[in-house]
Amino acid sequence: MASNTTDAAGHAAEAASASGMPQLDFSSWGNQIFWLLITLVVIYFVLSRIALPRIAAVLAERQGTITNDIAAAEELKAKAVEAEEAYNKALVDAKAEAARIVAETKAEIQADLNAATEKADAEIAAKAAESEKAIAEIRAGALESIKDVANATTAELVSTLGGKAEDADVAKAVDAQMKG
Repeated sequence: MASNTTDAAGHAAEAASASGMPQLDFSSWGNQIFWLLITLVVIYFVLSRIALPRIAAVLAERQGTITNDIAAAEELKAKAVEAEEAYNKALVDAKAEAARIVAETKAEIQADLNAATEKADAEIAAKAAESEKAIAEIRAGALESIKDVANATTAELVSTLGGKAEDADVAKAVDAQMKG
């Protein structure tokens, strides 16, 4: 045992005095390769049984979410297109309805205007006829007044000039002059 201890101590002194890294010592490569393989196998099993399934589940969940979001976006886009078409149709219908209402209102206003114009024309024609009648009466009255004034003036002139004239003769002379 003592020789084992001294051998181990000698080996340690030899290793300490040797230059270079202990991992590059060819005498311990067998052990290093064994533990490397065991570590790689353990890492492979841990990754394949625990980490990679979790990562795959997260990726699948993300892919599903993205797919659902894209589908929802497509549905919303289709609804937006339908809504826009409905809006445009409603706008066209509203414009047509507004044009129809404007045309009806214009026709009603024109009919009312025509009726009012006809009524006003009838009233103006009636007033014009009344005015013509009144003017004719005034003319007739004016002619009679002129005859009376002319008869009186003629009789006065004849008596001023020293003559005597009968009312019938004066009326006859004034009528003859008025007729032309």
